[in-house]
Amino acid sequence: MTAYRIAAGLLVAVTACQYAGGAPVVPGTGLVVDLVGDDFEDPQWGYLMNGPKASHEQDEEQRPPGGKSRNGRWYEGAKRGQPDVIRRIATPPGGLAGSAASLMVATKLSGIPGGASGKQMQDDLLMGIETRLGRPIPASWTPSVVVRVYLPEFSRWEQRSGSSFGVRADVSGRTPDGVIEPYWPGMFILFRSQSSRRYDHDFAEIAVRARESGQDAKGPIIEEPGWWTFGLSFTPDGMVHQYASPGVDDLTEQDHLLSSRPYGSQCLYLNNFFVNVANLDNGRNWSTPWVIDDPTVYVIPPGGQSVENLVRGRGSIASRSGRSTGRGKSTRR
Repeated sequence: MTAYRIAAGLLVAVTACQYAGGAPVVPGTGLVVDLVGDDFEDPQWGYLMNGPKASHEQDEEQRPPGGKSRNGRWYEGAKRGQPDVIRRIATPPGGLAGSAASLMVATKLSGIPGGASGKQMQDDLLMGIETRLGRPIPASWTPSVVVRVYLPEFSRWEQRSGSSFGVRADVSGRTPDGVIEPYWPGMFILFRSQSSRRYDHDFAEIAVRARESGQDAKGPIIEEPGWWTFGLSFTPDGMVHQYASPGVDDLTEQDHLLSSRPYGSQCLYLNNFFVNVANLDNGRNWSTPWVIDDPTVYVIPPGGQSVENLVRGRGSIASRSGRSTGRGKSTRR
């Protein structure tokens, strides 16, 4: 079976056997799964909050039915609840070519509804994969996710040093003890604010979750606002591979940050993709306003399989080969 990805403007063929040895796979390699992901281009895109958010992590309350997008591609995380603002906006300057719209997320009351904890809290917005396909994507399909993230001017960030935003995956893996359980690898954007007096200027840095020990790995320092591209890939050997690069160009081998079995677990399935928005839950502080665009899921079907084989209980779905950052041809709704 031959997969395709865009590299330096050329469509390059790569055989699936190249990945058998566990080498890192650049996110964005393979075929696009059009039933999941979003480009936010539909003018009718909207999100229904559906009442007070969940806070199961704090008080075991989920408060159904939970928020969801009108197109069925996004939903509230039952563990921590959804951001207070989830809004389609005009794409900030420097975004993907042809992109007219992106998604802005921000939060203020990130803890238990009706109260303020005075601690850092976070809200989650989930992009359904398992819910859309009727099943998780096995690691044998070498799934990957790519998303563009806009970092605003540092003066617009919540003036607090600490975690501000996360790009993460919900996966299931086998622990060293042989137990299959979920875990959540990803990348966090941390703010280092000069308002804390520990730093002489504002900057950000990326923390990568996680090493096999469970500790985060240090990633690049970010000195300038603007667009970044983040990606995660999951290979049949159970490894998680994490990439990030400034700008909106496709990721390359040079953008690799970490390959590991986080917490010592062997990744078996990609269940969902989600973003975190964190702030100081004091009833006053708004989080940094974060913007994402074009989150996309890719797979490399095993021999004899097609993207349609991923779907359970639904009709056929479209798929496309790995693409460049050109816009305007999406079939997603």
